[in-house]
Amino acid sequence: MKVMLSAFSLTLVALAACPGAALAGGVMGADASHCASGRGPAIQVNVSDLKDRTGLLRLELYPANDKDFMRPDMDLLAEGKTFRRVTIDAPSAGPVSLCIRVPHPGRYAVLFLHSRRAQDKFDFWKDGVGLRSNARIGRARPRVEDAAIDVGSGVAVVDIKTQYLRGLGGFGPSR
Repeated sequence: MKVMLSAFSLTLVALAACPGAALAGGVMGADASHCASGRGPAIQVNVSDLKDRTGLLRLELYPANDKDFMRPDMDLLAEGKTFRRVTIDAPSAGPVSLCIRVPHPGRYAVLFLHSRRAQDKFDFWKDGVGLRSNARIGRARPRVEDAAIDVGSGVAVVDIKTQYLRGLGGFGPSR
């Protein structure tokens, strides 16, 4: 019995020490408990088509309008507008599900980023991006309509396929 309790205690300590660690259901990130418990309001993003398992994975929450989508976080926060970011180290294996809580039910825009070199600035040539619609991004700035999602009082679940630069055609899904 002591051995079982010690193993359980060590598991709890390990999870507390690694905020990006997977919780029940494989949901990751600082807000994982909101999605794993179903208590919301939150968005769970199931990510697929990662090019590799290096660097950082980021999930960003924006107001769902053209003016504010992808604006600098400091500007949005200074104006009292919605912005939130969840960042984890890319897991070495297994499914990837990130959770981000939202302030209240409503319409939001979600952007997924794979920073392969773990940098704060997006590297157009190396990094990946994903939107709720999974529409091919190409060379244009992502449209807010492709990133928008309605969130109720629970957990909204969305599947995002990561896109990377694919030659002159711009960003697209891996083949």
